[in-house]
Amino acid sequence: MEETNKTARIQFFFRPFSADPKVQVVIFVAFLAMYLASISGNAIIALTVQINHSLRTPMYFFLANLAFLELSYTSSIAPLALANLLSMGKTPVSITGCGTQMFFFVFLGGADCVLLAVMAYDRFVAICYPLRYTLIMSWPLCVGLVVGSLVLGFLLSLPLTVLIFRLPFCNNNEIYHFYCDMPAVMRLACADTRVHQTALCIISFTVLSLPLSLISVSYVFIMAAVLQIRSAGGRHRALSTCSSHIFVVLLQYGCTSFIYLSPSSSYSPEMGQVVSVVYTFITPVLNPLIYSMRNKELKDALRKALRKFFVGWFYDLFKSGHM
Repeated sequence: MEETNKTARIQFFFRPFSADPKVQVVIFVAFLAMYLASISGNAIIALTVQINHSLRTPMYFFLANLAFLELSYTSSIAPLALANLLSMGKTPVSITGCGTQMFFFVFLGGADCVLLAVMAYDRFVAICYPLRYTLIMSWPLCVGLVVGSLVLGFLLSLPLTVLIFRLPFCNNNEIYHFYCDMPAVMRLACADTRVHQTALCIISFTVLSLPLSLISVSYVFIMAAVLQIRSAGGRHRALSTCSSHIFVVLLQYGCTSFIYLSPSSSYSPEMGQVVSVVYTFITPVLNPLIYSMRNKELKDALRKALRKFFVGWFYDLFKSGHM
């Protein structure tokens, strides 16, 4: 009981990227710019899909949900990381706060990975069974797949977070990271963590390897179907709807697999910190750009929405100036 109370009173601190305050400020500005770009980019995509009736299809429904997940996912990390950068690692986080951040990080990140597999299945049905697409990808199924992604993320995140934060934490309370990542937090425990490492490995395999296998199988069938299309234009149209998704999958799964599927003995705090920047800050910024640049329908819808917004804004400005 005394050890539990002692653990509950612990406050964690995050190790700064650099001991030089000027370097910390530069990193802060870069992180803040990426965070604001991520929020605005993903919010614009989600709102554009919502207000544009021509985008009311399963593919864009999944894309809007992915944008919302990316927005929420990066928001679970960025505010505390930015505060820590400005304070030179002196911003404390309670064990409850650290556990809450870890829960939402695993929950939203897991749902994000599963949803990418769902999007691959959607493309598989659209290209391999175009005549039955609307019948197979019904709206109840689409909603069920999104809800299922969230439920799976929740069910994987909750027990892992509870398991890790039942560990006793001793005198060392500096997390060698910029957020409460699982391997970094477990390194601070003053107890045997082999069971926890095994649990992390199993959950990482479930969240990363299984969806990636489904994505790979889907694209094997997609490529086989595309090769049977005789016209070059038809092949290009089919592949153009997949190229953005493939690029996002490579970014997301490549970085997260490097951290969570590598043996714990080979874990490097320095490398973990650097690679984590990619999938917590850079990928959420790139995703809206990748999807909007590679998708003509979405690009046109975004252009129309922005034109409508600025025309309305200038009209209101002009009207108020003449009153």
